[in-house]
Amino acid sequence: MTRLISLFLLSSFVACSAAAQSDDAAYCKKLGDYATRYLGDAGGNGATRPDFDILDGTAKCNKGDTAGGIAILEKKIRSKGFTPPPR
Repeated sequence: MTRLISLFLLSSFVACSAAAQSDDAAYCKKLGDYATRYLGDAGGNGATRPDFDILDGTAKCNKGDTAGGIAILEKKIRSKGFTPPPR
């Protein structure tokens, strides 16, 4: 019985961890899109493109370092006087 309870607790912990990582990845993408849209450099075709800080932040997010990517992107957004989007 204790083995069953242990297994249940472990599986619920893993599920919560996966959900948190998924939420962080989604938020990281949201920050990257927001930063590119409002802080990106004007491109030749009328679209905006990300600068090096935004590229660095989104690259960290894509590699799984969501904490590092979020920190870079939030700092960039705040440095330009904007408020990051809500989680």
